[in-house]
Amino acid sequence: VQLQASGGGLVQPGGSLRLSCVASGRLDHYGIGWFRQAPGKERERVSCISGADGSTYYSDSMEGRFTTSREKNTLYLQMNNLKPEDTVVYSCNSPRYGWGQGTLVTVSS
Repeated sequence: VQLQASGGGLVQPGGSLRLSCVASGRLDHYGIGWFRQAPGKERERVSCISGADGSTYYSDSMEGRFTTSREKNTLYLQMNNLKPEDTVVYSCNSPRYGWGQGTLVTVSS
C-alpha cells in the first residue's frame, strides 16, 4: 500500500475532523493532494501541496475552512465548520504514490 487515508466519520454541521494520509515513503519532495468525489459527480480537488516549494492550494469552496499540511510521511487535512455538502469520500493522491483508499466523511445532525 502506497497511500493510506483515515480519519473520516460522522460529525455534526459546524464540527471538525482531521483526515490523515500516510505514505509508504517521504513526502517532502513530492506533490500530494486531497480529492473528493460524490456519487455521480466528477472528482473534485480539495487541496494540494507542491513538491517543489511546499505551497498550498485550496478549492474556493473550502478555502478558509480546510487546512492541509504534511509532516514526514503523513499528509493532513484539517476540516472545520463542516457542512452537509462536505459529505463525501475523501482520497489522497500523489504522482509518486498513486491513489490511496478513500475515507468517508458524513456531516449530519
